[in-house]
Formats: sequence, structure tokens, C-alpha cells
Amino acid sequence: MELLIVLLIVFWILGLPRWPYSRGWGYFPSGLITLILLILLLSLLF
Repeated sequence: MELLIVLLIVFWILGLPRWPYSRGWGYFPSGLITLILLILLLSLLF
């Protein structure tokens, strides 16, 4: 489970729009990964 959290954090960092071709995507990739990470963390807490 900890490995999954670490992988999601890495994908979240990589999903940030930093390159010119990905700026049109907005924050959708990182926002989606953040949502998955929040659901995972809430399921761990409860």
C-alpha cells in the first residue's frame, strides 16, 4: 500500500504541466492523480 502511495506521488509530480505541449492540458493529469491519492488516503484513515 505504501508503494502505491509513493507511485501516485511520483506520478502527481510528473503530471504537472511543465512542457509547452502539455500546457494546454491544464491541471487535469495532476488533478486526477490528486483525487486518486485523496481517495486512497481517506480509505487508509477510515
